[in-house]
Amino acid sequence: MLTRLEVQGFKNLLDVDVEFGPFTCIAGANGMGKSNIFDAIEFLSYLATDSLADAAQRVRSTAGGKGGDPRDLFWDGYREHEHRIRIAAEMIVPAEVEDELGERARPVATNLRYEVLLGYESSRGDHAPGRLHLLREDLRQIPDARSRLVFPAAPAFLDTVLIDDNQERVFLSTTTNGGGSERFINVHDHRNRVEKSRPASRMARTVLSTMITADDPTVLAARNEMRSWRRLALEPSALRTPDGITGSESLATNGRHLPATLYRVAHPPEWSAEPDRVYARVAGRLSDLSGVAVEDLEVEFDEARELFTLFLRERGGLRLPARALSEGTLRFLALCVLLEDAEFTGLICMEEPENGIHPANLPAMVQLVRDLAIDPSDTPGDDNPFRQVIVNTHSPGVVQLCDPADLLLADVRLKAAPGGGAARALSLLPYRQSWRARRGGPTFSMADIVAYLSEPPQARLRLPSGLTA
Repeated sequence: MLTRLEVQGFKNLLDVDVEFGPFTCIAGANGMGKSNIFDAIEFLSYLATDSLADAAQRVRSTAGGKGGDPRDLFWDGYREHEHRIRIAAEMIVPAEVEDELGERARPVATNLRYEVLLGYESSRGDHAPGRLHLLREDLRQIPDARSRLVFPAAPAFLDTVLIDDNQERVFLSTTTNGGGSERFINVHDHRNRVEKSRPASRMARTVLSTMITADDPTVLAARNEMRSWRRLALEPSALRTPDGITGSESLATNGRHLPATLYRVAHPPEWSAEPDRVYARVAGRLSDLSGVAVEDLEVEFDEARELFTLFLRERGGLRLPARALSEGTLRFLALCVLLEDAEFTGLICMEEPENGIHPANLPAMVQLVRDLAIDPSDTPGDDNPFRQVIVNTHSPGVVQLCDPADLLLADVRLKAAPGGGAARALSLLPYRQSWRARRGGPTFSMADIVAYLSEPPQARLRLPSGLTA
């Protein structure tokens, strides 16, 4: 779970410092750069697995693939000045990890702070783009974890997710050699002693991304946690695709493998499995949408073609494949399936979940997205998976349906720019009476979001005279 994010110099995020809880809705007008928050989170996730170059290529808006320029990631990246990106993330990591060889271990701390500083180095050629280089990388335990977490949570929840012995352990650090300019990324042992050092100038990737065994369980836990941060962009073509028997059984970020995922969830290996109950819960939740009259649903396996296909039966008896549903209904169905999948954990970022949803169905969609997030008033488990959800929206309907404490208001404000002067950059403001508000820090009041809470000008919300019901 990502509990705090600090970003400096990334796209239009000149200086952002924000707290997150289990569920967060970022609200603001189009074009403010709300999606850049998701880009920063996604970039951190890529840095945990990929090289610096590949991580830069995978972030949205860098030419959509190979050939993008890493300067796209920097604030004012094409002007001649020193380029720096600093991103720090405070997180709660799993209390047990498993490496790629199946070895399990327990981290010595679960409340961690990871920080990375990246620079830009110009190419020696005239036309080739430059490259990112690693300037600093740190991973530390956050002492006094309970007081650092500010979102409301039950003691039973905190007892389960926190290993808090109030130590100040260091797992990764950065030093320079005797006052020189050469930087070294250090890996520490369980006694905080430097176990090995690597010159930062030669690193093509973060040290965190190389820690893939359970020999360093706390670093591995941070890596695995960051890997689970993903942007969910459900595409109708992917949602409509049947699944073969050899494909994945987990829903992809674009919506692929929906039938196989539901089949796995409904047919676990335990002998006591009752698939009809799972199908009934998904059908019942789907029926929350007005205009969708679902009697039941199931995943059918075609042995001849070796395909899984999701079918629905309407109350009138008509049986339809799920691919016949509208785009908005398909997205809602995919989220219903995720709600049942206890194996789907981590951070989910969603852009404008209201897209394709009729205004009458907004309450059902907002409640479904909210229910995907873990309930911090209860202990985590199969009935309360450790999931976190962040959405962004410009919809007044979504804002009106959210608790103000769950809202962050996107605004563009003047901030100090690198090299002097001021520039307009994204700010995220918490509600002034919420747990996110900091003493002396900027906040928003209900008056600041009156545009989201009032009727639009010249709206016709009443029947004209002369018309009867």
